[in-house]
Amino acid sequence: NVRVMFPMIASLAEVKEAKRLLAQCAAALEKEGVPFNREIETGIMIEVPSAVVIADILAREVDFFSIGTNDLIQYTLAIDRGNREVAHLYSPLHPAILRMLDHLAKVAAKTGVKLFMCGEMAGDPMNMPILLGMGLKELSVNPRSMPVVKSMIRSLSREEACGFFRKVLEVTSSAEISRLIQDSYGGIVSQKFQVPADGSDW
Repeated sequence: NVRVMFPMIASLAEVKEAKRLLAQCAAALEKEGVPFNREIETGIMIEVPSAVVIADILAREVDFFSIGTNDLIQYTLAIDRGNREVAHLYSPLHPAILRMLDHLAKVAAKTGVKLFMCGEMAGDPMNMPILLGMGLKELSVNPRSMPVVKSMIRSLSREEACGFFRKVLEVTSSAEISRLIQDSYGGIVSQKFQVPADGSDW
């Protein structure tokens, strides 16, 4: 069973137009007598700040949100990841990013829209206490990261992670949040995955 996801959505009008085109395709298949799934789930990639702000409105039209963290972080912080001069400012743990994610999680919980995440943030085991704490249940990660991410998740308590995430939202800088994660969960990571001292490679 496949799902259809529309990327780079920034407005409700774009979602409606995409769904209109999808309906046209369905009508064409029906006319040709080709069997197809009439109940296919549709969703959007949340990767621009405007989509986060109007998430409650977009939720009326879709079955799921998939948070594209790479672009969402880049566009929110106005940082080109490919530019060496500013790449060091790119941070998934920036308080603004975490508050955005918290907002999306709350909208999804309230509206019943499924919430997924993809991108580098989803593949870092050190982020699992935060992602689990905000209520994420489905992550898309590269095959290399899958074993350590799964192992880290198995080591965590959802209840404790929820409490930890609430603490994280009170912290005001990326560096402080990183230290809080390291102090609280660094032992688990280093014990399980033998992380190099420079943290350069999982």
